[in-house]
Amino acid sequence: MGVKNYLIEGVSCTGKTTVCNELQRRGYQAIHGDRELAYQGDPETGEQTDTASHENHIWDVDKVKALIDSEEEPLTFFCGGSRNFSKFIGLFDGVFVLEVDMETLNRRLDARPDNEFGEKKSERELIFRLHETKEDIPRNGRIIDATAPIEQVVDAIVRQSI
Repeated sequence: MGVKNYLIEGVSCTGKTTVCNELQRRGYQAIHGDRELAYQGDPETGEQTDTASHENHIWDVDKVKALIDSEEEPLTFFCGGSRNFSKFIGLFDGVFVLEVDMETLNRRLDARPDNEFGEKKSERELIFRLHETKEDIPRNGRIIDATAPIEQVVDAIVRQSI
């Protein structure tokens, strides 16, 4: 997709989808990884599974590679979370990790529509643990303060991508 490719990650409710939408609105090539690349599978083998869980939310590695190999756009942003990011993170020119404080996280979770991830108590507990431990996100990413207005968040990402 792009000559330069960037991954935008973060725990639930940090703004990955909103960032992707804003990048697209501005005319950038931005892929909603959770919609276009994700499926339920084994993070090690990639084999599809019937077990729907956070741990099995992975991206199609071959599809990620194919999109990165295409150089139709100067910049492409892959937005979303994947439990198998270690299988393809080395293909990216950079990684951005969106972070928010607990107050913002709670406010965003409360505003989510019914039936979205984070509605159930067990899902919230998982999100809070991941927010605290950062165990589920890339360690080599540039931290972006995602509590700022979306325009400023995307400005920061674009500025650091060029």
